[in-house]
Amino acid sequence: MISSNIKALILDMDGVLWTENNPIGDLPKIFQTISDRSLSVALATNNSTRTPDQYIDRLKHFGVTSLEAWQVITSSLALSHELARIFPDKGNVFIIGEDGLRKALEDCGFCVVDDEHAENVIAVAVGIDRYITFNKLRRASLLIRKGLPFLGTNPDKTFPTPEGLILGTGALLAALSTATDVSPIIMGKPSPIMIALARQRLGVLPNEALVIGDRLETDIAGGQADACFTGLVFSGVTTPEAAHSWQPAPDYCAKDLSALLEI
Repeated sequence: MISSNIKALILDMDGVLWTENNPIGDLPKIFQTISDRSLSVALATNNSTRTPDQYIDRLKHFGVTSLEAWQVITSSLALSHELARIFPDKGNVFIIGEDGLRKALEDCGFCVVDDEHAENVIAVAVGIDRYITFNKLRRASLLIRKGLPFLGTNPDKTFPTPEGLILGTGALLAALSTATDVSPIIMGKPSPIMIALARQRLGVLPNEALVIGDRLETDIAGGQADACFTGLVFSGVTTPEAAHSWQPAPDYCAKDLSALLEI
């Protein structure tokens, strides 16, 4: 049983709530149990492809109707909020990414550009892009080499699917880093920025939040960086063997979210 001091859960999604189009466990029952225990909840994902509204629609497809868009924090949102802090006057941002990153930046007042001849660009923002082209990588490389800030939504090298692991945002960032000799500034987990944003929305302190995820190097490291309790589930990419060598160890480990919550 999780500590009685915990007032809020901050849940990863891919590998915790679902894998591709397959739910992990009885999601309506899981979220009803969370509500019955008077725990507040936020969803914090490194996946930058979808908007919060799209994630809410996805949850409804799985039978979960109790959550609202404000409870969803993506790495795209974290990147956009941080970029707005750096560039309060906004401007043109060259992106490699999909709807989630595009809309998050536009909602913060930035003009999103992704064409070969984009001008007056102030920064390069990179998330997963399943429609990536060589010309996008070429343009991003040239802009980064000119000295523009290079921001990445998340460092996940792989992404879980029912068929196995495929390349993630980290693979694209690695290509650009190799081409430019510049390392990206990471906004998603393991940076504590996204976890802190989730906590702020829930109104809890670090020692009142439990961050639950399936990746040691992002979810668990991010929760630990924000001084939260952490829970590792083995329903995604991490094996129990890998967890044994992680220091400091997660506060909780379980087969999946249902087992961790003892449902």
